[in-house]
Amino acid sequence: MPTPDEHFGIASRNAKIMLDQGFTSSYSAGSLTPVPTEVRLRDEIAAGAVAGPRMRAASFERDNNPVQMGPDGPKPKKTGPDAVREFIREQAAIGFDAVKLLMSNDDVFVEGGSMVTQYSPEEARAAGEQARESGIWLNCHAQAPESIKLAVRNGFRSIYHCSYADAEAIDLLEEHKDFIFLSPAVGIMWANVYEGAEYGIDTAMAEKMGSVKSLRAMTELYPELRKRGLRVLPGGDYGFPNNPIGRNARDLDLFVRLFGYSPAEALRATTQYGGQVMDMPVGLLTPGYLADVLVVDGDPTADVTVLQDTGNLLAIMQNGAFHKRAGRLVAA
Repeated sequence: MPTPDEHFGIASRNAKIMLDQGFTSSYSAGSLTPVPTEVRLRDEIAAGAVAGPRMRAASFERDNNPVQMGPDGPKPKKTGPDAVREFIREQAAIGFDAVKLLMSNDDVFVEGGSMVTQYSPEEARAAGEQARESGIWLNCHAQAPESIKLAVRNGFRSIYHCSYADAEAIDLLEEHKDFIFLSPAVGIMWANVYEGAEYGIDTAMAEKMGSVKSLRAMTELYPELRKRGLRVLPGGDYGFPNNPIGRNARDLDLFVRLFGYSPAEALRATTQYGGQVMDMPVGLLTPGYLADVLVVDGDPTADVTVLQDTGNLLAIMQNGAFHKRAGRLVAA
């Protein structure tokens, strides 16, 4: 088990990799460890002590299981509205910008888990009320239709996956599209289905994990959400062996090939919508916004795959300062 300092070292390395890939801002979905590494990393980046995207930090994900597993073995965990409120208050006090709840389970954990909603309406309502009181945002993992509806109705701001949204959930998402952000995390599903064999994820395993079904559902759902004007963001679930940090720009190509986005629409999702989810003056080249600029050898509005090769990124400017400036660009 890594120590807190080792966690921070890993996170710092990953942050630099992302900035080297041209990502100048990063909104966290949540983490798998209760150590507040992201709060420390966010603050170190903001202070200029670590190179990386400016961050919005999110808590580790709460799964609402009445049994909490840990290094000392299983122990009881409180559930119910009061327990949810307590968790959110604790995470806000630590300094997180957002709290993540696993509103639905997942097929990776248990067969059929993606269709299991883990929070009651009362618990979801308590989460929304406490988040507003504490002045933080709510993120969630939600695949089951009811989990998506609970999230939208109770003010969750960032919803991940949404793979099995039914007609009612889709209509509800559209009704709240000025507040909601969605992230399918399509990269990990693509990697599990097509790029996992050498890591033990063959076709049978991808089926068992629910990745084949989820990817198919996403390719049916997200073209419809695009048509309805939902703000869908790339990213999510990078950092696995078959989906490592640094390949994040692949999401733009998947948006184009699987979801029907034009290259320009995929770029808008990454820049303008990315700035909106950050709630910072980033993502647009306009007066009053921070100067984050990529100079690209190639035309990403015609072919977004040029962004996957760091050799095509001639300059990376963050907040008006060059993180990278290629020699041939300087000479020119």
